[in-house]
Amino acid sequence: MPTQHGMFLSLEGVDGAGKSTHIQWLCEQIQKLGHTVVSTREPGGTELGESLRELLLHQPMHLKTEALLMFAARNEHLEQVIKPALAQGNWVLCDRFSDASFAYQGGGRELGAEAVEALEQWVHPRLQPARTWLFDLPLSLAKERLSKSRDPDRFEQEQNAFFERTRAAYLQRAREQNERFRIIDSSQSIEAIQDVLLTDLQHLHSGYVRL
Repeated sequence: MPTQHGMFLSLEGVDGAGKSTHIQWLCEQIQKLGHTVVSTREPGGTELGESLRELLLHQPMHLKTEALLMFAARNEHLEQVIKPALAQGNWVLCDRFSDASFAYQGGGRELGAEAVEALEQWVHPRLQPARTWLFDLPLSLAKERLSKSRDPDRFEQEQNAFFERTRAAYLQRAREQNERFRIIDSSQSIEAIQDVLLTDLQHLHSGYVRL
């Protein structure tokens, strides 16, 4: 289904779920379907957003400050990148969006969904991704993958209970908004995951109508 004039797609999942492995591949598939694609990420996506990303990933702060900075970066991202790209008829592929705030700040940090929802309603009350792929897998496997990738940031250093709450909040969000969510079993092989993604991407393309 179209969002604005283009198509807004997002990828979500706990750290180590493997979503980043598929971003470039997804961009290539979208281009093969004949669409211009803008690939971006959160927090980040703009010069200000990338500066805020460094603070969020590496500087200790109060959980309310963290949530507010996430949405400050998101607002800039929406105004400078996402909305203009959609208005031009482009497809936008975003590595995390507001669902991450429901999961990490609302669930992991235990701020609660109500506070995050208030920020969401203020910053983008009528804009959601047309499709959100939630990469899900057991915490033990996510931690194993993460340990092999890079030095952990402030979030990745959290204890297991934090990630269990984050994962649970993601799955709750997917249940509440199941029409746009597709849960991907990220314990599968890359090839199996890409088969699922490609089938869904082709479905989205076939139903796409330019407004």
